[in-house]
Amino acid sequence: MNRLAMSSTGAVADELLPGSFPADSILTGTSPHGFEAFRRDWETQIGDGFPLPTYSSATIRDFQVKSRVAKVRDVVIADLHTELPAQTTGAPPGVEDQIRMYIMRRGACTFVGAPDRGEHTLSAGQYLLRHVGRPWHFQTSPRQTAQTLILPSATLRPLIGVRNITGPADSAEVRLLFAHIMMVHATMADLSSAGVDAARSTLIQLVKAVARSRFDEAESRLAPVLAQAAKDFVDSHLADPELSPRMLAHELNVSVRTLQRAFTAVGDSVTSYIRHRRLEEARLALTAPSGQLMTISELAAYWQFADGSHFIRTFKKHYGQTPTDYARSISPPES
Repeated sequence: MNRLAMSSTGAVADELLPGSFPADSILTGTSPHGFEAFRRDWETQIGDGFPLPTYSSATIRDFQVKSRVAKVRDVVIADLHTELPAQTTGAPPGVEDQIRMYIMRRGACTFVGAPDRGEHTLSAGQYLLRHVGRPWHFQTSPRQTAQTLILPSATLRPLIGVRNITGPADSAEVRLLFAHIMMVHATMADLSSAGVDAARSTLIQLVKAVARSRFDEAESRLAPVLAQAAKDFVDSHLADPELSPRMLAHELNVSVRTLQRAFTAVGDSVTSYIRHRRLEEARLALTAPSGQLMTISELAAYWQFADGSHFIRTFKKHYGQTPTDYARSISPPES
């Protein structure tokens, strides 16, 4: 339901949109009242699932913030402009399980998390995407402008994990996300229930695209190293019947998709590398002294081919000869 809000000066503010409210406490001397108005609006409009942190007394006393906040189902968008530095002294009640994204337009903000996470300073022109699972607080610079997204953990944490994902705010994916945020603010009052669902889904999918774009860039640089590590592991486990892309990805602590993309980047594939290496070892076995030769069926079983016929077909396709013909071709002539 729409309602009228009072600004920090006591004047009637613009009529609020459902799930969206402004707060303006920029005028000097009215800041404590402005903070209380902001807090009341946040708690009324956004709800208990998104509690505010505890701010320092100096921040409350000199609270000079312009903001626009919208709730889209279980996603919150907050556009914040602070004139004076703001600092939190404590986390919201309880341990959070949320994904937060910060897009810094002007100024800077330093985030302090758990001891093992350290500090992270976000400067203008950058974004930060992170899982918040422990108490945290932050300190902003004067005249800071930023967009903050609070997102559900269940749909994003499997992708993000415990990483701090950062990058340029002018990337194509972030610009598309920012445009959608602005459109949500502009249309929230007129959206049907289906429209709100679509806006929420698009927000989450665009955040996933931002995260994956950074993974893609990192993977392209790390692909040769990852592919070589995988090949080294394959070479030492060729006879293992469990050897597969899934097993290999598990041993290297990466996803199967990441592993496959690393091989693609170096012009190969996981399954073809395993197959070719097993064929090579089988070919070398055919050159062993006659007393140590294995039968075709034994070679097929040892190097994990389905059966002798499959081994023969695969060998001939790769080397142009059957295993038997190859063995004959390299045998020394009888004296």
